[in-house]
Amino acid sequence: FLPRRLRPPHSMQRQLVAAGVAVTGVAAALALRRLVVARRAAALLNKLQLKTPVPPDVEISQAVKLTPIKELFDRKFGLREGELFAHGTYKGKLSLSVYERLKHQPDGNYVVVCGINPTPLGEGKSTTTIGLSQALGAHLGQQVMTCIRQPSMGPTFGIKGGAAGGGYAQCAPMEEFNLHMTGDIHAITAANNLFAAAIDTRYLHEQTASTNFLWNKLCPADGSGRGTLQLSVRPPP
Repeated sequence: FLPRRLRPPHSMQRQLVAAGVAVTGVAAALALRRLVVARRAAALLNKLQLKTPVPPDVEISQAVKLTPIKELFDRKFGLREGELFAHGTYKGKLSLSVYERLKHQPDGNYVVVCGINPTPLGEGKSTTTIGLSQALGAHLGQQVMTCIRQPSMGPTFGIKGGAAGGGYAQCAPMEEFNLHMTGDIHAITAANNLFAAAIDTRYLHEQTASTNFLWNKLCPADGSGRGTLQLSVRPPP
């Protein structure tokens, strides 16, 4: 409490209280308007009919009618022409020009879902992250961007399954996310295999070939037994 001599007059106190109520009312009105707009926007999207018991993940992923990626990002995040590179209808890559254009915008809140042990039913990091994003975006009207890593294909063909979430909290199309995405995982696989083959070949040649062997291969002998060396570049005058 302020001492009496430091308190503002009663008239000013009433004005401050009224201003505080007005500010609170404006904030509440803006939050309500944002929620209504989000609910209306969500109503325009295709929704699933929830079933009990919950069907398998692949059936849920294939049951929803997806919105094209370009239409979705243009409507929800206001992307401009050329800022999204589509890979098919429902996948795409963002251009780095988006960061340059929005770098002066205030930062949002960053929520990290750290490593946890999945439950017996499979709720782990991905399912929790996607479910949290659904709660913030679809139910609370916040603008949410979910960032999860692309899964490796190893667990997909084992007993674990994919890493797209599960149930009604998963990425869709689930098969594309687990296996192909935008093709980057295949490029990494090809580069890794090429690098491994180059190392194996270099190791084999160094272990089995001597200097004389390489010289005879590069400069084979002619009929008289002399080594020949052909220059592919004309020497300077």
